[in-house]
Formats: sequence, structure tokens, C-alpha cells
Amino acid sequence: MLTDPMPTATAPRTADRAAPRWAARPEVRLAVLGGAVLALTAGYLLTDVPGSLGYALQKRSLTVLAMLVVATAVGVSTVVFHTVTGNRILTPSIMGFDAFYVLVSTVVVFTAGSAAFLAADPLVMWCVQVSVMVAFSLLLFRWLFGGRRRSIHLMLLVGIVLGTFFRSSSEWMQRMLDPLDFQVLSDSFFASMTRPDETLLALTAVLVVLGCLGVVPLVRTLDVLTLGEPAAVGLGVDHRRVVTALLVVVSVMIAASTALVGPVLFFGLVVANLAYSWAGSFRHVWTLPMAVLIGMVCLLGGQLVLERAFGFGGTLSTVIDFAGGLFFLYLVLRKGAR
Repeated sequence: MLTDPMPTATAPRTADRAAPRWAARPEVRLAVLGGAVLALTAGYLLTDVPGSLGYALQKRSLTVLAMLVVATAVGVSTVVFHTVTGNRILTPSIMGFDAFYVLVSTVVVFTAGSAAFLAADPLVMWCVQVSVMVAFSLLLFRWLFGGRRRSIHLMLLVGIVLGTFFRSSSEWMQRMLDPLDFQVLSDSFFASMTRPDETLLALTAVLVVLGCLGVVPLVRTLDVLTLGEPAAVGLGVDHRRVVTALLVVVSVMIAASTALVGPVLFFGLVVANLAYSWAGSFRHVWTLPMAVLIGMVCLLGGQLVLERAFGFGGTLSTVIDFAGGLFFLYLVLRKGAR
């Protein structure tokens, strides 16, 4: 498998040596990203307002909050997943979360029809999708860490195989759908953050906040995990317990955000790797918040361009998947050339 070892504290960086010392400091870079997020937020909320400013702010604030929730969930979970697996190319979606989301929605439309799918209570659908995706991940982790010792790489391989199976099953059922049912189903697969349900957004935000509260006390432990399992165990880390807990947190956060807005396949890959480069440090106290802020910059900036420059001529998830796919190929080719 393609692996990309985590950076070490002593690894030199050419960009850092060329930049002024104050500019190379992670806290300065974090402040720059925070300023960019605030500027983009103000630009999104206050520019090109049609009609009442109060109404526009109310609607657009929900969109900004949804972006913050998704950026936090995807950014934090991807960085944690990279640390646990020791691989910067794989993301939680490789475990089949996005494919499983598509499969659940496809099964509903295939068995009950698009009318029932559209008439279903959004809260019920969200709870079903989150519960099923989390249950799938917990079964996988229980199989991995229960009884005989199995490797992380075996878990990743099983996730890839199951993801392929889920996609194939979804495509098989979609081929037999009525064209109208297929159109309704296809529309639900494009991630949208511009019209979030307030109740679902609040529930997702609660789960994401709880997930972050579970990760924060383990920030220093995550730094140790970058050294590898043998070194972490030698330094006193209960590797199996910590990794299992972190993977559960990752599962809940990804499942909740995917059920809220839909799948965004390569978003985590982009923001996590940009955070590593921008942080200039292996420490998670910097990489985690930078991944969140870079995710906000990507979402807010992309939405601004789509709305102001192209007049909603496309969906943000399509742009993210296209750019993320190119970035994924770049990472694969770069590692293959070494």
C-alpha cells in the first residue's frame, strides 16, 4: 500500500528556511487563516443581498454554520485517521462511508419509491443513516480489535473491498429504477450546504462538538502515535484502546456530517494535506485547527465564487470532488516517483 510517513519534529522545510522567522511560526499562520475565514464570512453574509438584510443574514448564517460543522468534522476526523493509519493518502471515505450513505438512500428509493423518500421525515432519515453507518464501522472495528490481533492495513483493505461492494450494489439497484426515481435519488447524492435543516444541523453540531471534546485530551497522544505503534507502546500508550476510541470518534463525526449534507469524497484529503504543509509542524495542536480553517476557506471561497461569479452554475461538491481527484492523483504520482 502507498504510505506517507508523518513528518518528524526535526524534518527541515525549505519554505520555512526561506520565509521570515515570524512568518514561519504556526501561530502566525493560524492567525492568517483565521483572518481569511472572517473576511470570507463577512463577504458571504453581506455582499449581493437580495431584499431584506435580516432575512438574508438568517439564511446565510445557517449555511456558514453548516460549513463550519462540516469543515470541523471532516478536517479533524481526516487528520486523526491519517495519524492512526500512518498514511496521508487514505481518508475515512475509503472505509466505505460515502458508499454506504449512497447504498442506504438507494435501498430506500428502490424498496419504497421516490415519493416515500421525499415524504420521509428528515430527522428519521438522518437518524437511520447515522445509526447504520456508525454500526457498520463499530462492527468493523470490533472485528479488527477483538480477539486475535489484526493490522490496520487489513482493516483498510476490508474497507476498500466493502466500499466497492456497496457501490456495485447501489449501481445495480439504480439501473432498475424508474427514471424519475433515479433523478430524485441522484439529486440527494450532491452535497449541499446552502439549505440545511435547522434541527439536523443542531444535532450534527452537537455530535461534532462531542467528538472534538473527545479528541482534545488526546492531542499529545496523537503526537506520540505519529512515531508508530512500537514507539507509542514503548512510551506507555495503550495503543489498542486509544486507536479504537479515536476510530469510533472519526466514525461518528463522518457519519453525522455525511448524513447532514451528503458525501464529499475528496474534501478531507485536500484540507488535511494542505494543513500539514501550512502548519510546518507535526504537532496536532496546530494541524487540527489548521485543517478546520483551511476547510472553511475552501467552502466559503468556493461558495462565493459559485454564487457571485457563476450565478449558482454548479454545485460546490462537484468542484471539490474534481479538484480533490486531481490532488489525489498528484499525491499518488508523487509518492510513486520516490
